[in-house]
Amino acid sequence: MANITDMRKFSESTESLQKIRQVPHNLEAEQGLLGSLLIDNRGLEKIGDRLSPHHFYAPAHQRIYQAIQTLSDRGQTASAVTLKSYFEKDQDLEHVGGAVYLADLAATSMGIINTEDYAQTIYDLYLRRELITFGEDVVNDAYTHDIDRDVESTIEDAEARLYKLAESGEQQSSFVTLRDSILTSIERAEKAFNTKGEVTGVTTGLKDLDSKLGGLHGSDLVILAGRPSMGKTALATNIAFNAARSYAESGGEEGAIVAFFSLEMSHDQLTTRILADQSSISSDALRKGNITETQFRDFAQAAHRLSSIPLYIDDTAALSIGSIRARARRLKRRHGLGMIVIDYLQLLRGSGSRQSEQNRVLEVSEITRGLKALAKELQVPVLALSQLSRAVEQREDKRPMLSDLRESGSIEQDSDVVMFVFREEYYLAREEPTQRAAESAEKFNERYATWSRRLQETANVAEAYVAKQRHGPIGTVKLYFDPNFTRFGNLETRYSGS
Repeated sequence: MANITDMRKFSESTESLQKIRQVPHNLEAEQGLLGSLLIDNRGLEKIGDRLSPHHFYAPAHQRIYQAIQTLSDRGQTASAVTLKSYFEKDQDLEHVGGAVYLADLAATSMGIINTEDYAQTIYDLYLRRELITFGEDVVNDAYTHDIDRDVESTIEDAEARLYKLAESGEQQSSFVTLRDSILTSIERAEKAFNTKGEVTGVTTGLKDLDSKLGGLHGSDLVILAGRPSMGKTALATNIAFNAARSYAESGGEEGAIVAFFSLEMSHDQLTTRILADQSSISSDALRKGNITETQFRDFAQAAHRLSSIPLYIDDTAALSIGSIRARARRLKRRHGLGMIVIDYLQLLRGSGSRQSEQNRVLEVSEITRGLKALAKELQVPVLALSQLSRAVEQREDKRPMLSDLRESGSIEQDSDVVMFVFREEYYLAREEPTQRAAESAEKFNERYATWSRRLQETANVAEAYVAKQRHGPIGTVKLYFDPNFTRFGNLETRYSGS
């Protein structure tokens, strides 16, 4: 018993000698928990997956808890007697009486205590100590000037570390009973039933696409790929805006708060596209200022009407996957977050350098794994745009395939959905037939008429080809596309005049 008293006296004398604030700790709580575990190892079952040796303040207590865990994992009983040989010459216990300290812990324990409350106290104090260390490190990093490390990187690292510390306090997932899992499945099935088989995830605002995908689902990485001028950004912008507008109009019951990372276009260019669509004014006319006073008034009214839509745009160039993660976490903490859009994947940076083609492939693999991990961590769909290789242009049929995904097979591997956007009209318009040598006028006219008819059939028609869907069917969805307003819509709007 004298040994525990000695440790308390040691702590008290240290505090009296040092005229500074002591880091948060509670030796009595640590002693009480360890003593209880030495009497009944079953208490470890309640806290073993939440409390680790490094959470204890006293080095001796860290060693004792580690030893209790080790013996328990081996199926052996951890008691003052069985642990004695481990600590007879342990320097961490020497100043409090060596192995005899173990017997004192068990003897002075109150027996079976609420181990979970004691463990929570110890863990809370550990977090406070970590926050103090974190603050000191941030100050030291701020004083350090490194030519290869800018202040933005320092802030992002600090945010990531603080977020990780905050998340570490969450209850870790464990076994779920079949009964609980069944209840969750019933809730999801009920939600799907109430939607009448349509949207169970975040709506894209496009009826046929929602029907094919069931909306965009939390934790899914969705790749939207296409060649230049196919409308990747336009489609992603339409989907992001539709989801955010649905959220605003339904009071949060549908849609999502959307984060749009635009690595290619500026935020005002992206916003102008949305306003052009909503005010039905050509983007080209807006850019050149060729609009009437009435049109400008419509434009201003659309801007006012859409100002409450929860669509957040970040147009910082050359972001790293770490920056995306930190900024998405920050947005979720401050405003909430239900969906992430990234335009586009190949403009993101990984953690390494781009010194060779092989390194670039590895970097893209790192990026796609990071995006999938981010989707799972935040439980939101991540829609990432991707380029396609030029091999598409060499084929007679320009429709893309999974093998056309540029730079890395990991894009297909890590994604839950891969979708291609394709507009046959774009290619047909650039392939107007000319009369060949020795070709008769009748043959040429016939070939020209076929081309003209096909061009008319494909006018304003886009295809969204779902080439991979981990939890659903693949296939092609036809959409309406108006290049004047960079607007995608349901195909029937082509005939309704809306």
